[in-house]
Amino acid sequence: MANRGRFNEVCCPQHPEAHLIEDYRAGDQICSECGLVVGDRVIDVGSEWRTFSNEKANNDPSRVGGPENPLLNGSDLSTIIGPGTGGASFDAFGGSKYQNRRSMSSSDRALINAFREISNMADKINLPKTIIDRANVLFKQVHDGKNLKSRSNDAIASASLYIACRQEGVPRTFKEICAVSKISKKEIGRCFKLILKALETQVDLITTGDFMSRFCSNLGLPTSVQKAATHIARKAVDLDIVPGRSPISVAAAAIYMASQASDDKRTQKEIGDIAGVADVTIRQSYKLMYPHAKQLFPDDFKFSVSIEQLPQL
Repeated sequence: MANRGRFNEVCCPQHPEAHLIEDYRAGDQICSECGLVVGDRVIDVGSEWRTFSNEKANNDPSRVGGPENPLLNGSDLSTIIGPGTGGASFDAFGGSKYQNRRSMSSSDRALINAFREISNMADKINLPKTIIDRANVLFKQVHDGKNLKSRSNDAIASASLYIACRQEGVPRTFKEICAVSKISKKEIGRCFKLILKALETQVDLITTGDFMSRFCSNLGLPTSVQKAATHIARKAVDLDIVPGRSPISVAAAAIYMASQASDDKRTQKEIGDIAGVADVTIRQSYKLMYPHAKQLFPDDFKFSVSIEQLPQL
């Protein structure tokens, strides 16, 4: 056996740069050039059993448990006791003698429940695993710091998911998180501010562009309308036409204006249902933008309805 470099990598003494073939059945590492066995007793990290489609679904031959979770205090090395089937598994009163609850600390149990809640919420709004992992880390930091003892774990989990979305550059609105959570919008907002303060972290400000593509896609609008709405919203912010208005309401009003000037018209209610804002909110932002419509539309936009014929509300 030969070693290569300061990291003690196994290599062939005659062909140091040759690729090594791993024979898991024999536990050997073989040089692809000359066939020399340069390493033995390689640990097989694969499954220790074979599964077949005709086996019973509840027959699990696994003896090693799930993968290690670094976020759990016990490194996830807990014992899970299966359901008893014989008479020795129950006491005289019919109760189970062995309880899983005793094998896991209350802290780990709270973390597992919170991680499960975050995963369920993320699945409902199609968020990727990277956001779930970041939300889990945020919840773990808050839980270990014991900074929000007066808040429920569900509220902290919802706020952690909201912050994770913002930090990963795919923000969701409070209403979208509230729709898949058991917690009110106001409580999520409070926990959001408390977590940022407790962890001394921050999130980027949301802009109209963060929501535009998703809103237009959900409304079934073509790319031309989406580009026009994005240009309208950005221009309105740059010209300070909509001071004090939230980016979501400005985005919704821009979509309404762009759609009304095209063949793919959408009502305020349709846009409001997707964006999570009230019709009157869209109307207020639209009224501020309408007098400057000529300045807001991109030069290459193809009007189906002239600016003069746009709804004045």
